[in-house]
Amino acid sequence: VQLQASGGGLVQAGGSLRLSCAASARTLDNYVMAWFRQAPGKEREFVSAISWNFGATRYADSVKGRFTTSRVSALNTLYLQMNSLKPEDTALYYCAAYSGRYYPNNIRDTDEYDYRGQGTLVTVSS
Repeated sequence: VQLQASGGGLVQAGGSLRLSCAASARTLDNYVMAWFRQAPGKEREFVSAISWNFGATRYADSVKGRFTTSRVSALNTLYLQMNSLKPEDTALYYCAAYSGRYYPNNIRDTDEYDYRGQGTLVTVSS
């Protein structure tokens, strides 16, 4: 499965962006899709995940209430709607896929995921 994230850019604090992640698979049924981010000089951080079959979502506390992850099955595309952006949201965002209907044992560990795509850079200015 190849994953390609897009939609990043420069935005002022308080603004919004929507990221997309297009997957090359015939279907993402039986996958869990996730967003991670990595800011300069910091460790990789879990952002959100969605079970493709069930649509169930999980979020990091730092983005809960501001970010929404969704999917369009017909397009094999994952989205991350980011609202009320803060300078601390600045990071390289990338998507990942876990082969399984249910969340991996450690949903926040990027090593649990089978596929990871190239990132898209989000910069939030103050």
